[in-house]
Amino acid sequence: MSILAVGTVAFDSIETPFGTAPRVLGGSASYLTLAARYFCPDVRLVGVVGRDFPDDYVQRFRDSGIDLRGLETDESGDTFHWKGRYHYDLNERDTLDTQLNVLVDFEPTLPEDYRSSQIVCLGNLDPAVQRHVLDQVDDPEYVLCDTMNYWIEHTPDSLRETLQRVDCLVINDSEARELANEPNLVQAADIIRDMGPETLIIKKGEHGALLFNGDTVFSAPAYPLEAIEDPTGAGDTFAGGLAGHLAQVGRYGADDLRRGIIYGSAMASFVVERFGPERLYHLNRELIVERARAFRELAAIPKLAPLQAA
Repeated sequence: MSILAVGTVAFDSIETPFGTAPRVLGGSASYLTLAARYFCPDVRLVGVVGRDFPDDYVQRFRDSGIDLRGLETDESGDTFHWKGRYHYDLNERDTLDTQLNVLVDFEPTLPEDYRSSQIVCLGNLDPAVQRHVLDQVDDPEYVLCDTMNYWIEHTPDSLRETLQRVDCLVINDSEARELANEPNLVQAADIIRDMGPETLIIKKGEHGALLFNGDTVFSAPAYPLEAIEDPTGAGDTFAGGLAGHLAQVGRYGADDLRRGIIYGSAMASFVVERFGPERLYHLNRELIVERARAFRELAAIPKLAPLQAA
C-alpha cells in the first residue's frame, strides 16, 4: 500500500506565547508525510521548494524513509514562507506575512510509478492543482482532501469540482460552516457531503474531532496536554496519521475511519509539543500506540445502570 501526499513544503516563522521559531520546516506535505511514514513504508511526497531550501531539511526527509522523487527544486525563486503569531487561545492566530514564491507556478508532474498510488492525500493547495494531481493518478482507492477559507472564498466553483472526486474531506469547524454557509455543524456536514465526499471529518482543535460517515457521527476527544508549544501543522499531522492507519489496514469502513481518527489525533497531540515537526522525528510505534490507547480511555463510557423508578 502506498500514500501519495501533495502539498506545500515551506518555511514557517512562528511566534507563540511560549517562544519563537524562525524559518523552521513547515508545509502540509511535510507534516503529512512525516506522520504517515510511521504506519506505511511507502510514502511519496509531491511538492516544490526553491533555491534557498537547505540540504539538511531534505536529508531529514530521506532519513525518515520518505520518497522524494516528487519533490521539485525551482532554482528561479525562493521557497514558500509563512509567518504567523498565535495568541494564548492557540485556536486564534494572525498571519503576519505570506510569500508564495515558487508555489505560484507549481504544476506538479508525477513520476511514472507514483501514478499507481492507492491513497492520495491532497494537502491545502489551489483546487485546480489538486485536480491536476488526481488526473495523473490511475485509479486511487481512497482520496483525502484538505482546503482552507481562502479557496472557499476565492475559488468556490473550482473547489466544488474537486470535492466531487474526493472520498474524505478534512477541514476545521469554521471552514465547514463557511463552506456550507450553515452555522450548525450537523446540518453543515449534510450540505458538504452532498457536494461529493462520502466522509467528512471536522477538526475542532482542543475540542477534538467529529466524523460524519453514512448515518453515523463519531466524536473523538482531544488529548489534555500539559505543555503546548506550537499548533502549526497539527491538522496535517492528523491527516497523515489517519491516512497512515488506513494504508496499514487496507480498508476504509466506518470502524477503520474511527480508529484512524484516534491515531491521527494521537499524532497531532505529539507534534504540538515542539516547534515545527521536530517531535515527529523522534517517535516510535510503542509511543504512538500508548498515546492512542490513552485516547481510547478518554472516550470510554462505563456501562450505564438502568434508571430506577421514581
